[in-house]
Amino acid sequence: MSNSASGMAVCDECKHKFQDLKAKRSFRFIVFKINEKVQQVVVDKVGQPGESYDDFTACLPADECRYAVFDFDFVTDENCQKSKIFFISWAPDTSRVRSKMLYASSKDRFKRELEGIQVELQATDPSEMSMDIVKARAL
Repeated sequence: MSNSASGMAVCDECKHKFQDLKAKRSFRFIVFKINEKVQQVVVDKVGQPGESYDDFTACLPADECRYAVFDFDFVTDENCQKSKIFFISWAPDTSRVRSKMLYASSKDRFKRELEGIQVELQATDPSEMSMDIVKARAL
């Protein structure tokens, strides 16, 4: 099951953890990374249900690319409690060019493996995924 564009496979653990986040709400977020040695997307970190968006953003390395999903809870203007699953493609300007290209070419294939994503964000800088932006995209 590799991606023809980048040859990247997706580890089964990625799909299982995502299902747990989506169906059971076992995690607040999951950070994924590409293991270049085995050409596979793997789970890097998971956040427990009580962790915050700040805990999540603190997990993203300043100079390496990552994919992530975040289960965002919010209250609508009508006072309804809602939740949306965000897919975040993190590619900081300081990361290696080869890494950015690898993540960019593998993203769509990886995202297709995770059914149930509702909002996608791409960020090269923490300001591009601030809480204000996340809230605006969720509504």
